Amino acid sequence: MSRSRKHSERHVTARINWLRAAVLGANDGIVSTASLVLGVAAAHASHASILVAGTAGLVAGAMSMAAGEYVSVHSQADIENAELAKEQLELHTDSEGEHKELAAIYVGRGLDPALAAQVAVQLMAHDALDAHARDELGITDTQRARPLQAAIASALSFSIGAALPLLVAAVTPEPILIPSIFLSALLFLVLLGALAARVGGARVLAGALRIGFWGALAMAMTAGIGALIGHAA
Repeated sequence: MSRSRKHSERHVTARINWLRAAVLGANDGIVSTASLVLGVAAAHASHASILVAGTAGLVAGAMSMAAGEYVSVHSQADIENAELAKEQLELHTDSEGEHKELAAIYVGRGLDPALAAQVAVQLMAHDALDAHARDELGITDTQRARPLQAAIASALSFSIGAALPLLVAAVTPEPILIPSIFLSALLFLVLLGALAARVGGARVLAGALRIGFWGALAMAMTAGIGALIGHAA
């Protein structure tokens, strides 16, 4: 049981980066597109105009998510690479000092000094840079920044999320368009929050309610502003 639990926890950790990007992208896709469609619909635009606005929002949002995620994660990757290069240089110029530094880290975690020194020697003999990256810098392979992966996941998940309210808008008659989009988008958000919490090992109900609340607030505010602009025009 214990071995199975640890194996499962490693997989959850390995999923963190892409899960964050995917959930963020899908959430933004649903909320932004549903809000955009609701705002335009509340301003008494035609059905065709609503679909055009929603489609434009999908394309623009997906590209924006991809670009933003790539730049952000690439900056993180640059920092990680710079830290690793610095650590590599220190290993070449002061191997003994780096050994003492690593041993001190293990002592701080509760190991006996003699055992800590022995562990440091063995780990540095196996892969000195990996040992310092993991235990000194906190950089592990499963949590390394991967800009392209994050950008693709964000763009794809945004597009999938945005397509859901857009599809509802396409097949729903105008008289019930606004409540249909609001309720369906809210349902999508609650399901997304529950799924993300389930995959990430968090509380399902809390995740569903959190994402549902903020999504409903965003859609209600956008629809209200659209209605005000529609009446003013």
